[in-house]
Amino acid sequence: MAIPNGGVPVALEVVRALKAELDLVICHKLTISAGAEGSLGAIADDGTVTLNDKAITRTGLNRQQIEHEASRIKADIKKQSLLYKADWPLVRVNGKTAILIDDGMASGFTITVAVESLRHRRPKEIIVAVPVAPAAAVKQLEKVADKVITYATGHMPKFYISDFYRHWYDVSDNDVTRYLKQWRAEYFRLT
Repeated sequence: MAIPNGGVPVALEVVRALKAELDLVICHKLTISAGAEGSLGAIADDGTVTLNDKAITRTGLNRQQIEHEASRIKADIKKQSLLYKADWPLVRVNGKTAILIDDGMASGFTITVAVESLRHRRPKEIIVAVPVAPAAAVKQLEKVADKVITYATGHMPKFYISDFYRHWYDVSDNDVTRYLKQWRAEYFRLT
């Protein structure tokens, strides 16, 4: 289970190694400004929402402002879902181990909402696997995921995923579409 956009190339390496199926959990951060690492919460493609009440209180935003931003994000998720998933069916995870993968974790809200969304599909267990994450976010995520695996756990006061990559770039929608097309061709050769 990949979280687009950055989680897709990371997940492709895992599904190839495990000879597993690939699916997406499309979710977006609810932020004050574009590109912010911090988060007011997150929204998943099935409508699951997780809010960071402390951050919302600090911003002084009212419920109507939050709902307006949430509706904009839900529209973006719907567009992205149509672009990526089209007529591709959901992978059945009922009773199976689901490995949820992203390119890293900053606040943990995006992955938390993805775990909560994935729980509705009744997997046996949910393992979150990310290359990098701050220790505090890992500790929070361990409360909702069955297992959390990271390659590097940061303990610095300001945590940026990109700091852990030698060659960081933002994965575009075109990149994700290309990766998924490539994966589907490989998948059909295997089945």
